Amino acid sequence: MTSGSAADFRFRDIALVAYGPSVVSAIGHGAIMPVLALRARDLGADISVAAAIVALVGVGQLLASLPSGALIARIGERRALVAAGFVDACAMAFAALTDSVLGLAAGVLLSGVCWTLFLIARQGFMIDVVPETHRARAMSLLGGSYRVGVLVGPLIGAGLIHVTSITSVFWLGAVMSVTASLLAGTMPDLGEEKRAVAKASGHLGVWTVIRSHRRVLATVGSAVVILGMSRSLRLSLLPLWADHLGLSASTTSLIFAGAAAIDVAFMWPGGWLMDVRGRMYVAVPVVLSMALACLLLPLATNVVTVSLVMAMIACGNGLGSGIVMTLGADSAPLDGRPQFLGAWRLCGDIGNSGGPLLVSAVAAVAPLATACLVLGALILAGTGWVGYWTRRVDVARAAEMSGV
Repeated sequence: MTSGSAADFRFRDIALVAYGPSVVSAIGHGAIMPVLALRARDLGADISVAAAIVALVGVGQLLASLPSGALIARIGERRALVAAGFVDACAMAFAALTDSVLGLAAGVLLSGVCWTLFLIARQGFMIDVVPETHRARAMSLLGGSYRVGVLVGPLIGAGLIHVTSITSVFWLGAVMSVTASLLAGTMPDLGEEKRAVAKASGHLGVWTVIRSHRRVLATVGSAVVILGMSRSLRLSLLPLWADHLGLSASTTSLIFAGAAAIDVAFMWPGGWLMDVRGRMYVAVPVVLSMALACLLLPLATNVVTVSLVMAMIACGNGLGSGIVMTLGADSAPLDGRPQFLGAWRLCGDIGNSGGPLLVSAVAAVAPLATACLVLGALILAGTGWVGYWTRRVDVARAAEMSGV
């Protein structure tokens, strides 16, 4: 199975091996995330410790980005996916069995590490099997497969908790991870010959690859940091504003559920737009929608207006499904690709982790409404940076495809 020509390519030919593991694994993660803090509380953690344990997922992802790229370069995408699934299953089983907060923290941290390894390996496989003309649509569906899993997972998890206990959700996650691993085992190992050559000549070091491509990481990579940061703001700023207005937790959850449906609906149009018109036409709306939302949020004073603001964010976020992976695939070199993708993933993770931290920092010194305006202005400035560098990617891509 190779990318072949654009005329011969059909998404249904790769659907099971390309998207099946992602959907299945995301169902497990989606079921666990809403109850992770509750599991920590059941084990005796206070609120701050419980929040810290939830944050360890992101910490694990940050720590694993560069090592994951190096590991994939040596063992390949298929082995990495199989290994990540089984180790993740062990981490989730340990989280279900442990009777200590420290044990739960260890399991969560390891799960975050496995998830990053999983994502980088999926991205590398998609670069190989999908022609460049369909790349953005393929990556959008890959991002969308995670969204679908996150939508379905909590529903299954809620049913399991109702009839058993909260630990059953972690066992569900373990089963889903093993299933994802088995599905990944059916995919072809496309880089075996290339790895054999690299082994004979010596694998490129992670820092060697980073130094060689430091300019693209500092420019387009910094645009990815802004993209990740702007997208992550909705997960911290919107709930805070809803709480500020006195909206109930159930109402806030319904608003997010409606936004998630919009998000999923826009993923295919976003991929098509990136492939046909260019990456900039999606990257800019993603950041701009969040900037405008921050500026408009102080005017949202009830359920309807908050829902409208969230819907606007969801439109931009849905269009941008897979945008970070697409830009990474566009920028990745032939030699040292896994190592580069690890560094690229780190850029995205820095943005994802930085968004909530930025909200916390600004809100600590200013009223929430003022914080919204400050954040909106900062993201608006970042929109120009994202637009400039993604336009450069489009120009380079157009030149490459025309043979200039």
